[in-house]
Amino acid sequence: MTTPATSWTHKPVEVGLVGAGPWARAMHARMLAAGPETRLAAVWARRPEAAQETAAPYRAHVAASYDDLLDRCEAVAFAVPPAVQAELALRAAQAGKALLLEKPLGPDLAAAERVAEAVQEAGVVSQLVLTKRFHPATEAFLRAARTFPVTGARSCYLHGAFLGGEFATGWRLEHGALLDLGPHLLDLLDAAVGPIHTVRGTGDSRRWIELTCEHENGVVSQASLSGAVAVPRAVTRVELYGAQQPLAYDTADIDHEECWPVLRRAFATAVRTGRPGELDAARGLYLQRLIEQASHPYRRLAQPS
Repeated sequence: MTTPATSWTHKPVEVGLVGAGPWARAMHARMLAAGPETRLAAVWARRPEAAQETAAPYRAHVAASYDDLLDRCEAVAFAVPPAVQAELALRAAQAGKALLLEKPLGPDLAAAERVAEAVQEAGVVSQLVLTKRFHPATEAFLRAARTFPVTGARSCYLHGAFLGGEFATGWRLEHGALLDLGPHLLDLLDAAVGPIHTVRGTGDSRRWIELTCEHENGVVSQASLSGAVAVPRAVTRVELYGAQQPLAYDTADIDHEECWPVLRRAFATAVRTGRPGELDAARGLYLQRLIEQASHPYRRLAQPS
């Protein structure tokens, strides 16, 4: 996933940002404006004052409407709730814009399918913001996992953001950790252990949920998810077990600031070459199918051929 640290010789990708909440300000706007691969061209939000606050530090245009934003960019980044993203991403794809999408693709499987279909039909580049996948430590772990003879695996993603604060937002409190944190952890398990065949969930996604994943290679893995536990900082850990000493991945000591340049360059490279990476809308749909299956453990979903 890490891209070479060479100079950027292409024209910066002009990106419009949809959303002006905490994540838009803390990550998206700052990352896109840092360049040189991208330029924050415009910001649009349903609250004009929030859009102005987000755009001002980078002298980006404050779009008067979503159509105005689309007219001023060649790619659109989304930092909005899943239902809003699913609605607006369709229009952006139909307008021929590349898409930088948050996880999950939509609030439910049907919405995610519409987004993925729109991307495919329009032939536009898409990239999913699975933050940790753009860190060198994650790449090193997945590279080592490819040759590790795994017998079983366990993992967790835990934090206390749902207990209060800026990220205790409506959709997160309604749907819980499975929809918010599930894409991250399922993606890591799928990449480290092998494609997930079935997944079953038990517990309350708004408090604590356990997932049992059966992989195509016969390995079984476990995943614990919660956004409602009081921990000093977020805990993301994956452990692979087998005949060798365990192989572990832990984000406790990684600096997430190292993710943003890699993510930005990967997206800009995909836009300029017209070739999306592995973390595209199709990957997002695959993960949403797993989440849907975990939500209905006794209903087997048909997997795409």
